[in-house]
Amino acid sequence: VTRHKAEEGRVAIRNGRRHAVDAIKKLEKDKEIGEDDAKGAERKLDIVTKKYIDQIDAELKAKEAELLEV
Repeated sequence: VTRHKAEEGRVAIRNGRRHAVDAIKKLEKDKEIGEDDAKGAERKLDIVTKKYIDQIDAELKAKEAELLEV
């Protein structure tokens, strides 16, 4: 159950990232932002995405260790 919930969290984060990337690409296509700004925003988005996925993984590992103690 814990692994399933962690995977749901990772999927939700990835979906949010995908929606944000789509929005960035739309802004770039509509010439509201430049190519450099779009690439910078995507890099920042990747960093934030990795940070939260790593956080979920760390919490999962801690919870699994806690459950194995009992």
